[in-house]
Amino acid sequence: MNPIALIGAGPSGLAGARALSRAGIPFRGFEAGPDVGGLWNIDNPRSTMYESAHLISSRTTTEFAEFPMDSTADYPGHRELHRYFRSYADAFGLREHFRFETKVTGIEPVDGDPSGASGWRVTATGPDGVSTTTEHPAVVLANGTLAEPNVPSFRGEFTGELMHTSAYSSPKVFEGKRVLIIGAGNSGCDIAVDAVHHAASVDLSVRRGYYFVPRYLFGRPSDTLNQGRPLPARIKQFVDSRVLRAFTGDPVRFGFPKPDYRIYESHPIVNTMVLNHLGQGDLRVVPDIDRFDGRSVHFADGASGDYDLVMLATGYRLDYPFVAREHLNWTAASPELYLNIFPPSFNGLFVLGMIEASGIGWQGRYEQAELIAAYLAAQRDDPGAAAGFRAGAARPWPDLTGGYRYLGLDRMSYYVNKDAYRRTMKRMLRALPAPKAPARTATPAEVRA
Repeated sequence: MNPIALIGAGPSGLAGARALSRAGIPFRGFEAGPDVGGLWNIDNPRSTMYESAHLISSRTTTEFAEFPMDSTADYPGHRELHRYFRSYADAFGLREHFRFETKVTGIEPVDGDPSGASGWRVTATGPDGVSTTTEHPAVVLANGTLAEPNVPSFRGEFTGELMHTSAYSSPKVFEGKRVLIIGAGNSGCDIAVDAVHHAASVDLSVRRGYYFVPRYLFGRPSDTLNQGRPLPARIKQFVDSRVLRAFTGDPVRFGFPKPDYRIYESHPIVNTMVLNHLGQGDLRVVPDIDRFDGRSVHFADGASGDYDLVMLATGYRLDYPFVAREHLNWTAASPELYLNIFPPSFNGLFVLGMIEASGIGWQGRYEQAELIAAYLAAQRDDPGAAAGFRAGAARPWPDLTGGYRYLGLDRMSYYVNKDAYRRTMKRMLRALPAPKAPARTATPAEVRA
């Protein structure tokens, strides 16, 4: 049997490589960058990382369970994280499975059969510019969710410098400039904090309110609290919103709109430094954009301002550009997949990492990879069990929201609740036979010794 194709060597791709290896499933990896780590490798030409970037979830809730980070930092920076992924790949012999600097440009069903019964043809271009095509019985897409910038359209034209956060790496770009940042998500707030130390002025344009979560509560990383039995959604929202109000105050007093949703129904902002700078007058909140006019920006409330640089902190859109959308059951902003992994047709394509959830970490992605590997092993060793698993997708799908009513935004279209999702992953994994273990490999401790 030809090996499975695995696209990407970032955190999700490495999780896939580890799970497939443990299940004894041959695979070939394709990675467009020069090394493992995906976007966390700032030296990767395709990386969207910036110099000041750190984890917004704490180390212990983010790391792979079987491979703790060799770090004392609660919120490590991107360079330390890249070292972690290199160590992870080396400890488990994953690097040898990947072709680096090899960009996948096309994935098509063999013989045009959309059922995938004949396999999938993968076309890729290597570092020498030569294009090759290989055939595989299945393909795991693990190329990430934060590579394709979301660039909204605006009325008018801005004649100053206009850039998306995907192109931002250093705050030197702000030196002496009048800066407008559009969007106050986690990256927008991080970059606003960078900008206040270099720019002549900084304004932050927002269209809705946000909940701001401090990195530490009661002397501990805030996401390490209440790690036992999760509270029901409404109780947790009631308690946490009041705790946050006590620690951070009301962001409305700094100019933010009042949120029109409950906490955790959109991703919270893990950055209270931006509130400090607002309180110090280092930056200010302005309304949503109405239009551009040369270097002037007109806002929805009728006010206007002149700027040298407009930074679009408008996020990313999901994109799997090398495969036709019908093969992934796209609906609107994202594919509609069973468990966020399996196309309902079970055509031999699998999506790994298409989940966003507060606190799900890389272990949550690894549990996805375990389920993919278990299903592929069942197809090989126990076709009846694999058929039973597929039959589950014909029944009503599990509720992955955990009782939260997520905002109906494009970026929330593949959002899940971490506790509900991980419980479901474990339950689904128990429904499949354990893959027959390959020869024993060294443990992380043995490798490090």
